[in-house]
Amino acid sequence: MANELEIELDSDLEVVEPKKYKVLLLNDNYSTMDFVIDILTKVFRKTAEQATQIMLNIHNNGKDVCGVYTHEIAATKVAQVKTLAREKGFPLKAIMEEE
Repeated sequence: MANELEIELDSDLEVVEPKKYKVLLLNDNYSTMDFVIDILTKVFRKTAEQATQIMLNIHNNGKDVCGVYTHEIAATKVAQVKTLAREKGFPLKAIMEEE
């Protein structure tokens, strides 16, 4: 005999989406364009074309959004940028802002 499990759902239950955070790269006068493109392709999984466009936006506007993520993922991306920049001797900085 199969037991049937009946679950009653509260119709007033509200699903709350997690907050999203923008990760931005900030322009500096030392990180090379090639390094920024490399970060965008490796850390943020951008295509070469997308990475080039974002890099130019950063260069021309001082910053640009590289992606929008949950808090934990955004914080990880910021930390990855910091680590990779330090390893290569660049001051490239990533920040996160609540969307």
